[in-house]
Amino acid sequence: MKKLFILMIISLAITIQGQAISPDSLKYINASNFEIINKGFTDTENLYDRLPANLNGKTRPPVWSLSKNCSGLAIRFRTNSSVIAARWEVTGDVTMNHFTPTGIKGLDLYCLKNGKWQFVNSGRPAGKKTTAIIIDHMLGKDSEYMLYLPLYDGLVNLEIGVIPTATIDNPILNSPRKEKPVVFYGTSITQGGCASRAGMSYPNQLSRMLDRQIVNLGFSGNGQLDLEIAEAMAGIDASCFVIDCLPNVSVKQMNEKYADFLKIIRTKRPDVPILLVETILFPHRNFDQSIYALLQEKNSTLIKIFNDQKSTGDRKIFYQKADQLIGTDGEGTVDGVHLTDLGFLRMSEKLYPVISKLIKSNN
Repeated sequence: MKKLFILMIISLAITIQGQAISPDSLKYINASNFEIINKGFTDTENLYDRLPANLNGKTRPPVWSLSKNCSGLAIRFRTNSSVIAARWEVTGDVTMNHFTPTGIKGLDLYCLKNGKWQFVNSGRPAGKKTTAIIIDHMLGKDSEYMLYLPLYDGLVNLEIGVIPTATIDNPILNSPRKEKPVVFYGTSITQGGCASRAGMSYPNQLSRMLDRQIVNLGFSGNGQLDLEIAEAMAGIDASCFVIDCLPNVSVKQMNEKYADFLKIIRTKRPDVPILLVETILFPHRNFDQSIYALLQEKNSTLIKIFNDQKSTGDRKIFYQKADQLIGTDGEGTVDGVHLTDLGFLRMSEKLYPVISKLIKSNN
């Protein structure tokens, strides 16, 4: 009996020290009360959409549907809570056989420590609706946080949980910086397939490296140079545009649409750097000769498009070759095409000095 009493006291002490062991004992605040970052457009149908409402019915249905995925979006807040939890509901409860649930529909928490964003923990999804503690037993010091939203699913609702006595409010620090985001346009790879968690997609990694907000306009299987997307992009006061769409377009589409896509952006943003990115060199090209030939043809076509654009007098057009983007050992993908965290890290590290230089040139 005495031993049981001691165990009960120890258990109670642990609960008090951690402030909250059960997620049900926390207070929850709707994430709409806090700053949402990396959002290119304010006039969206729903809070966590990526395209403006006026494109509904104007852009192709799969593009519109994918714009409901939250890739790139994040919530910024500060709190002194020793526990951070979340309660969220996704729109689709998407599952894939090559992509982790934490990447598809999970949450990913970072904390600003000594001027750098540091990974805290991920919110693991349990299905369409989840309530989960992301981190507990912290010191309870006032800190700034960033919560990345799902890469390949949308959100019906999101609430952030803290201990009842804690404060939680909007951030004080401007990080990643709001001014002049980097705008990424592309494919499933740009959208984040197949990062193990949201913070590991290459646009999100670059946002932290550059300390600058990004706008993710990656549309899985549908980065097909839709001209209305170029018009929407041109409306963003960007520091740099990165176009990384070659895996989704045919050579025919490139010849028919790429120049017009660039022209639309240039009409409104004549002095903003545009970086054209070659298609990554899929490792299985070393065995599949048709894939090898197709990648070569696409990249050769892009070089011609780049040179043609330069010949118009465009001094702010730049080119990124693919030969080192994901390394040369063939270990950067999950399925020969979509990137693992290793592939995304290599791509981020390769693009960082290039984009950093372009941002400085624009300033």
